Amino acid sequence: MAGMGLKLALAGLIAGSLAACGRDDEGPKSAQPVDADALVVEATIAQLQAAMNAGGVSCRQVTEASLDRIEAYDQSSGVRAITVVNPKALTRADEIDAALSRGDDVGPLFCAPLLVKDNFDTHDMATTGGSISLRGQLPPDDAFMVRKLRDAGTIVIAKTNMAEWAFSPRQSISSSYGRTANAYDTGRIPAGSSGGTASGVAASFAVAGLGSDTGNSIRGPSSHLALFGIRSTIGLTSRDGVIPLAFDRDIAGPMTRTVEDGARLFNVVAGEDPNDPYTADGAGKKQADYTQFLDKDGLKGARIGVLRALSAVEDADPAVIAIFNQAIEDLKSAGAEIVDPFEIAELADHLAGDYFCPRFRYDMAQYLKSRGADAPIKDVMEVLESGQYGKDDPRVKNTLEFFRDFPADIHPSEWETPCPDYFDHEGRQAYKNDVIAAMDAAGLDAIIYPSWNNPPASIDRANQDYAGDNSQRVAPATGLPAVTVPMGDSYGNLPAGLQILGRPYSEGMLIKLAYAYEQATKHRRPPDGFPALE
Repeated sequence: MAGMGLKLALAGLIAGSLAACGRDDEGPKSAQPVDADALVVEATIAQLQAAMNAGGVSCRQVTEASLDRIEAYDQSSGVRAITVVNPKALTRADEIDAALSRGDDVGPLFCAPLLVKDNFDTHDMATTGGSISLRGQLPPDDAFMVRKLRDAGTIVIAKTNMAEWAFSPRQSISSSYGRTANAYDTGRIPAGSSGGTASGVAASFAVAGLGSDTGNSIRGPSSHLALFGIRSTIGLTSRDGVIPLAFDRDIAGPMTRTVEDGARLFNVVAGEDPNDPYTADGAGKKQADYTQFLDKDGLKGARIGVLRALSAVEDADPAVIAIFNQAIEDLKSAGAEIVDPFEIAELADHLAGDYFCPRFRYDMAQYLKSRGADAPIKDVMEVLESGQYGKDDPRVKNTLEFFRDFPADIHPSEWETPCPDYFDHEGRQAYKNDVIAAMDAAGLDAIIYPSWNNPPASIDRANQDYAGDNSQRVAPATGLPAVTVPMGDSYGNLPAGLQILGRPYSEGMLIKLAYAYEQATKHRRPPDGFPALE
């Protein structure tokens, strides 16, 4: 267990490493050893790297400690977040240790243990999208984000469970690997579909993770597991190599225990990709360094609107709304100017608008082509015919049957009733413009609302008790960026998240506001039951 002496020694190592801006030849030889098993619990990337730079711990020890936590806790706790462990993780750690000893460039995220959702292609681990129909097959290469993160020095140590085909925001249950529980209470859901990444990162199985978000699935699980999650502007980040649900809405991105680590990962994963045509819109709009927005005073003078239309609703849980109202007071105390209530013209019509394109079958056909000739299926509807889908959640079969009525070989814009891409969709562009116009009129920097109005549902009633999911309401249809950051706990131990939404390509502003709020409130706490290993 991590004692006070260890924490003080680690603090000294970190301070010394940061002050030295590097290490001398004698540093690693004279440094106090650090207990890697204690170090990795709630660690930040900077803390891990400082300890390694000071010579107190090796990359192999950090990686082993993360793998040991998965072995010790994932199944025994009932969380079941992990699908497969990377058999080459320790080899990669040894390579990084050797590079560090030579003084080579090891990348800005060197030796950061990473969890990756099971719908991201990884050349060295199976990618199933939660479906047994793809279990055991290796993709030919890495997804864009995975490749970028590996190039930056991260170690992908494991893949994480998800809702089958990412269909459910309600829970994370798959036919390939089963059901994932909430690390704070295994009788509760982690939401969906990135619940495996959320619970795994919350329990310190790795320092950070990747999730995907078609409507809720980065921000919802991050909210339920006291994490920072970011859904970027459509066009700023690539979805290449990520099993799609709706390509005109899908976003991939980081899920982390701190805003700082989220910004560090976002620096690497954001940017143009020729294999994702949407990113042409974001060309030249990525900030040079998102960590420049990590300002503890970032809320001073910021104007923030409270979208009461999403929180002042009949089925909202009073305990969560009380936390949200306290968050507003905390924002004021940190220097923000609050506009409450903030209203958006035509919001009710937009919320009721039919802006979802049922293009899953078409998008899957395009993705399966990228898996090559060895792909076990060519059309996702083959899983209906074969019965290779989850039986534990009837919504999987029902959703597959719904998508079966749409063609696999005709682009949605060419359907008899056309389904335009995001940038050509009049309704979605009007919604986005109405939000921006309202923000402009009120002089706002951002809008806030609870990520969920309700606490995590019972895992036995995940579908029946689904309520309060605000992440679906604005960001996916408009394409605007949004983040979630911990805002406290309801009923003693159930995390809730504050969602902050902004203008197109305002990720820097959102990171600034989220960081300042995080630093002012310090709501993040680890779940019980996952202490440092002996």
